[in-house]
Amino acid sequence: MLSKAQISLITSLQNKKYRKQHGLFIVEGIKSVKEFISSSYRVDSLFYTDDANTKVGKISHNIKSHELTGAEFQKISTLKSPQGILALVKLPKQQQIEVSDLRNCYNIVLDDVQDPGNLGTIIRTAEWFGIKHIICSIGTVDAYNPKVVQATMGSLARIQVHYVDLHEFISSTDLPVYGALLHGQSIYQTEWSTEGLIVMGNEGNGISTEVITLIDQAVTIPRIGQAESLNVAVATTIFCSEIARQRLI
Repeated sequence: MLSKAQISLITSLQNKKYRKQHGLFIVEGIKSVKEFISSSYRVDSLFYTDDANTKVGKISHNIKSHELTGAEFQKISTLKSPQGILALVKLPKQQQIEVSDLRNCYNIVLDDVQDPGNLGTIIRTAEWFGIKHIICSIGTVDAYNPKVVQATMGSLARIQVHYVDLHEFISSTDLPVYGALLHGQSIYQTEWSTEGLIVMGNEGNGISTEVITLIDQAVTIPRIGQAESLNVAVATTIFCSEIARQRLI
């Protein structure tokens, strides 16, 4: 039986304010839930229908479990086509970034990326290319927004996402900083270092003026057609792919 208090709690977690207040976020879908159960994250509770329960496998006794009817599950699902399982997961403590962890590899920096789908895709892309850290501006969409979590398809369970003052953070490192800008050197002619930060900007405004002043090398993806711009998640994938091609990630 699903109580009104449980419905109220779960639906409130679609809002960042209440995620912080309760220290919980929503993970929905069989694949994503299984990924978080197997990760270092602490799963607080599971809500599932009978059909979905058989697909998840054995559940730890430390996780509070609630079997629901299909009608009950519809009341808490954030998806148009629910898969019958939803987990409440403990928010991790914000970890301080150690510059030593960013050495001899590339990591992604996001300057006010707003769209949940874009951030989720970038997190998934980062895992594909072996990138371990994504450093976000304070104004970037919350990685624990249900739409972001859904778009990562479980990759969020293994990628560290940090929220910092970008100007302060970049200024404090001596890592090479590459920025995705319309007017820069071709990505295919750029001499990449063995380590660095890849800065991607806001969907509408690009990289902020404050952060642009800290970029060592402006890099552009050459335009052949007439499109005005590239989606930030697509552009991030092209950057990661080109660096990986040169075996520097």
